[in-house]
Amino acid sequence: MKSMNNDSDIELRKINLQDAFSEWQFITELPAEENGVENSYHGISYEEYVGKVLPKIMSYEHPDNMPDWFVPETIYYLWDGDMLVGEFRIRHHLTEALRIGAGHIGYSIRKELRGRGYGTAGLKVTLDKAREIIPEDEVFFRVRKDNIASKRVLEKNGAYVTGEDDEHLFMRIQKQ
Repeated sequence: MKSMNNDSDIELRKINLQDAFSEWQFITELPAEENGVENSYHGISYEEYVGKVLPKIMSYEHPDNMPDWFVPETIYYLWDGDMLVGEFRIRHHLTEALRIGAGHIGYSIRKELRGRGYGTAGLKVTLDKAREIIPEDEVFFRVRKDNIASKRVLEKNGAYVTGEDDEHLFMRIQKQ
C-alpha cells in the first residue's frame, strides 16, 4: 500500500460550487452508516446534490432560522493535488450534547486511501483552521473504541483520552 508522500500537494478547501462534482462523488460513495456515523446523502443524484444539498450544507457555516440546538459547522475537503481524499467538519462551538458527544471535528477519508497518512495530515491542517474558529481551550473528539486507526490519527496530533463510555473514547487536543 502506497503511503502519502511528504511532498504531496495537500490542501484543505472549504466546500464550494466549483468542486461540486468531486464533493458529490465523495459524499455519495461513503457508506450509509460507518463507525456510528449516518450518511443521509449516500446515493443521491448529482442534480439533487447541487440543487438542494450543497446550498443547504454550505449555509451551515452561517445558519439562519435554525433550532436552538444547532451549531454552525464548516465543511472542508482534503485534496492531494487534483484528488479529493477526505472530508473534515468543524463545529464552531460546543453545546452540552456535543461536549459529551461528537465534539468539534468529524472526518472521513476515502476507504481506498485509508492507512496512507491522509487522516493525520488532514487533521493537522484542520486543527489549524479549528484553532481560528472555536472559542474553547481544547478541541473535543469522540472516537469509537474499535476504530483504532482514528484513535491513532488523534494521538499523532496530540490528543489524549479524557473519558469513555461503553462504545467511545472521549479525547481532546490542546488549542494552543
